Amino acid sequence: MQLDLNLLTALDALLEEGSVTDAAARLHVSAPAMSRTLGRIRRATGDQILVRTGRTMTPTPRALALRATVHDLVQQAQSVLSPHTEVELAALERTFILKWHDALAAAAGPALLHSLRTEAPGVRLRFLAEASTDTHDPRRGDIDLEAGASEPSSPEMRHEVVGHDRLILALRPAHPLCRGPLTLENYAAAEHITVSRRGRLRDPIDDALQSQGMSRQVVAATPTNATALQFVRHHNLVVAVPQLISRALLNDLGLHTRPLPLTMPSIPIYLAWHQRYDNDPAHAWLRAQVRTALHHACNPTHDATEEHTSP
Repeated sequence: MQLDLNLLTALDALLEEGSVTDAAARLHVSAPAMSRTLGRIRRATGDQILVRTGRTMTPTPRALALRATVHDLVQQAQSVLSPHTEVELAALERTFILKWHDALAAAAGPALLHSLRTEAPGVRLRFLAEASTDTHDPRRGDIDLEAGASEPSSPEMRHEVVGHDRLILALRPAHPLCRGPLTLENYAAAEHITVSRRGRLRDPIDDALQSQGMSRQVVAATPTNATALQFVRHHNLVVAVPQLISRALLNDLGLHTRPLPLTMPSIPIYLAWHQRYDNDPAHAWLRAQVRTALHHACNPTHDATEEHTSP
């Protein structure tokens, strides 16, 4: 026997209203259509359900016994099939996995964790580094949110630009380039270090220099900005790092910053997630918190491109 679960909704309305006409009005159908549905319910249950007593209809004992169960089933079905738009943050127990560029994690991660746990103490974050060989795939649900400079290529991935960044130079205060005008020529003549998780000794700055008939000497490559800054702290090296990192690391390390004497395009910051999370209320809340944290990181109250030496 094939069950028509629509009969449950009609049965619930009939038992609640005690009238074919009122049940029909409640479900926005005609009275004759509701009367035919009552006939189908009677055949399915083997019970009259409602019987006429004068001008009214009275539920049978079987109908009275079923009323609470039927109502609960209908409410549960509506809950399953209705959009889930609310989340109880105080009771939320969830670990979110974020694969972010290390500069973004350093600049926005602490504030993000604080804001999340203020509203939802049961939330935990796992920050994963960008790797040269990815073992975590957001299409499998391994990653909740990615943040970096690369636009996702998969049509399954939602993405948006949440900010822009640009490169600035970091060098120790004793470096000769900290004094006097910084020209493209003396910048190119310095010794450089690159940041590449694949260990590449060349990056877009070299392409920009080559277009002007110039080159530079890159003496080392490190996988993260934090590691590169430690090299710069102890040697007369120059490194180009994202502007937003200055708030997180440069001041603490006592490093000097100068504008890059080379025109480079701004760096978009993409936030990306799998489409399966579009209607997940907890994930939507996470995305809103991340947008705020990244926006504040990308728009500091001071201009990080101004020349500065920490005392």
